[in-house]
Amino acid sequence: MRAGATITNLNDDSEAMASVHGSGGVKMQAPRAQRIPSVRELHGQRDVDDYAWMRDHDSAAFLAYLGAERAYYDAQTAHLAELTDSLFGEAVARTPRSAEDSVSWTRRGYRYWYRTPQEAENRQLFRAPAGQAGPTEAGPTETGPTEAGPTEAAPTLLLDENVLAAATGYVDVPVAEPSPDDRLLAWSVDTSGAEIYQLRFTEIETARELPEVIERTYPGGGWSSDSAHFFYLVPDELNRPYQVWRHAMGTPASADELVYEETDERFGLTVTASRSGELIVITAESRDTTDVRLIPASRPRSPAALVEPRRRGVEYRVDHAADPAGGANDSGAGDLLIVTDDGAPEFTLMRAPVDAPGRANWTAVPCPAIAPARTDTRLIGCDVFAGHLLLTLRRDGAPLLAITDPGGGAVREIRPALTAGAISVQHATDYRAGSVIIAEESLIEPPRWSELDLATGGRQEVKRAEVPGFDATLYRTTQIDARAGDGASVPVTLAYRFDTPLDGTAACLLYGYGAYEACLDAEFDRGLPSLLDRGVVYAVAHVRGGGERGRHWWQQGRLRAKPRTFSDFIEVADWLAGDAPGATPLVDGRRIVSRGLSAGGLLQGAIYSRAPGRWRAVVAEVPFVDCVTTMLDPSIPLTITEWDEWGDPRDAADFDCLRSYSPYDNPPAGARPDLLVTGAVHDPRVLVHEPAKWVARLRETDTAGGRVLFRVELGVGAHTGPSGRFAHLRYEAEVQAFILAALGLAGGPAS
Repeated sequence: MRAGATITNLNDDSEAMASVHGSGGVKMQAPRAQRIPSVRELHGQRDVDDYAWMRDHDSAAFLAYLGAERAYYDAQTAHLAELTDSLFGEAVARTPRSAEDSVSWTRRGYRYWYRTPQEAENRQLFRAPAGQAGPTEAGPTETGPTEAGPTEAAPTLLLDENVLAAATGYVDVPVAEPSPDDRLLAWSVDTSGAEIYQLRFTEIETARELPEVIERTYPGGGWSSDSAHFFYLVPDELNRPYQVWRHAMGTPASADELVYEETDERFGLTVTASRSGELIVITAESRDTTDVRLIPASRPRSPAALVEPRRRGVEYRVDHAADPAGGANDSGAGDLLIVTDDGAPEFTLMRAPVDAPGRANWTAVPCPAIAPARTDTRLIGCDVFAGHLLLTLRRDGAPLLAITDPGGGAVREIRPALTAGAISVQHATDYRAGSVIIAEESLIEPPRWSELDLATGGRQEVKRAEVPGFDATLYRTTQIDARAGDGASVPVTLAYRFDTPLDGTAACLLYGYGAYEACLDAEFDRGLPSLLDRGVVYAVAHVRGGGERGRHWWQQGRLRAKPRTFSDFIEVADWLAGDAPGATPLVDGRRIVSRGLSAGGLLQGAIYSRAPGRWRAVVAEVPFVDCVTTMLDPSIPLTITEWDEWGDPRDAADFDCLRSYSPYDNPPAGARPDLLVTGAVHDPRVLVHEPAKWVARLRETDTAGGRVLFRVELGVGAHTGPSGRFAHLRYEAEVQAFILAALGLAGGPAS
C-alpha cells in the first residue's frame, strides 16, 4: 500500500505465457505475458494493472518472459542481419584502424590523453611530462605509445579499460583523478552497467594498485591539498548519492569517516575539489534547489561549512578564485564566484568572500553578456581561472562561450565555428593555465578540438577526430524553426545528404528528448552518414522540457506543463511534413520514424499513443512509460528525486496530469505503427519491468495487428547500451536496420 492508494490482487488465475515456437527463419508467435490483475484506486480513478507482478525481477516467470521476448526479437529481425552487417561495416570503416588518441590536456606540468588501441573496444589513459611530445604533436604508432625520443621517458600508462572489461565485456570509469602531488591516481569502475562503482587507488610511478579498495561508491571525488585524503560519495539503497566520506591514504576503508549526510530524499550530492585546489565543494541538489558546503582542502578534517541555506526554488553553484596575494593552498582566502537564479530566472553571476559567503554578502558581477543586463541569455556555468572567468551560455537556442576578466568586463564571446554546431569546454583543469581545450562539432562535422587563449579569445585547432572515408562536403546541416500550436518557435536541427531534396519527398528520422533542461546539442555519430546516404533526413526537435532556449523553455515542459513536450514534437513532425498552417513540406509525412531514449523514450511512448497515424515506426529506447506507478513507488531509484520533474501523483492534480499521458495507461486505439522498444536488466534508471509491462500491455490491447519488438539486454549493459566502441556501433546498426526497413530504404547507400 502507498499513501492514498489501494492495491488489490483480484485473482491468481493468470493467462499462461504463450509458448514461443520456431527458430531461425521459422515464424514465431509473439510472447504473451501472464496476467495477474491488481487494482489501483487513487483520487477516484480505478486502474487495473495485469502486469504489476513484473516488479519482481527475480521471478522465474518474469525472467522467462524476458527471454521469450529477446528470442522473438532475434527471430523477427533475422531478415535484417545482412543490412545490420552492412551498416555496422560502414560505421567500422569510419573508425580508425590504428590506435586512436584523444586530444591531450595539461595539468600541473603533465600532459594527459586517452588512447583506444588498434581494434580495441575501450580506452587507455596515459600521462607524460608537459614538455614532452604528446599525441597532439606526434600520432600513435600502430602497436603502442608514441616512441620516446633519446631524452624522453616513455609515456606512463595509468589505466587500461580493456583489462577492466575483460571479465564482463562492460566498463565505465567516470573518475580518474591524480593527486595534487601527482603520485597517486584515484579512479572508480563499474563492470556491469548497474552504476555501482568500486573506488580504487594506484601508485603512478610503480603502477601498483593499492589495497585500499572501497566498494559501492558513486562517481565524484576530490583530494586534500596534501594528497593524504580523498573525499568520495556513497549511494543509498536507491543509488542516490547521499553521503560524503573521507578516506585517509594508507588506512583501511573501514576507518573512513563520514563527512556529510543528506537526509532529504529529494536531494543528491556531488563532491569535487575546486579548480584552485583550495576547497572541497559539496553540493546538494534537487531539480530546482541547491545548497553548498565547503571544506578547506588544506584542513581536510574541518567540518563542512554551509555557504547559504537552501531555499525552495533557488539554485546556486560555486567555484573559487584564489587570493592572488595568498600563498599556495591558502584556504579561506579569495572569493567564491556564484552562478544563481536568485532574482534572475536565466541565472546571473555573483561574488562573495570565502570567509563570509552568506547571501547577505553576495554582490553582482556586472557582466554585460549575462543577466540582469540581458534576458535572452541563460548562464549555464562559470569556470574560474587565475585572472579570467570562462562562462558557458545559451542564447537564442544556441550554445556559446564568453571570457571575461575577474570583474566581468572585457567580454570576448566565442561562438561555434560550424553551422548548426556545438561548442563546449572540454578540458579546463589547470587553474593557472592561460588556455583551455574546447570542442566543436556538428551533426555532419566530426569533433575538432582547439586551444582557447583566455587572454585574447583566439583559438588554435590542435586536433580533429579521424573519420576514414568520410567527406563532410557531401552533407548539409541547418537549423530551422517550426511553429508550435501556441505560436512558439521550436528549433529543429536538420542533417541530410547534399542531393537529398527538402521538397516533401524524402524519408525522415525525427529525434527528441525534452526533459531536465537537457539540451540536444549537435553530436557527430559515425553511424549517421549511413542513414543520410540512403536518403534519410535526420531531424532533432528541441522541444520544450529541454533547455535549448533557456530556463523558461524547461519550465514550459515540466510538471503539469509536461504535455507541451509531446504536442511540440507532434507539431514539429506536422511542420516538417507541411501539414501545419504556414508550413512548406520538407519531408514525406507518410515516412517519418521517431526515436528517443529514457525520458525521450517517454516522449516516444506518448506520441505513439497520441498520434499513431503520424509515424511509420517508433523507436523507444529504455522508455520511462509506466509514469504513475513508478512515481508512486519510492522504492524505485530516482522516484523521490524526480517528483520535482514529473510531479507527485499523491497530489490529485499531478496525478491527473501524469495519468493523462502515461503510455502504459493510455495505449493507442486502432492501427498502430511498428514499434521497437529496448531495455536492460541491469539498468538502474529505467527498471526493466517498465518497458516489459508496456510491451505486454500493448500486445494485450492491440486490435489491428501491430508489430511490437522488445530488444531486452539480458546480460551486462547500461542505460545507454553497450560500453565498447564497436559493441555500440553494432547496437546502433541494429536500430538503424529497423528504421531503414520501416522506411522502405533497406537497400545500399548512394554512391
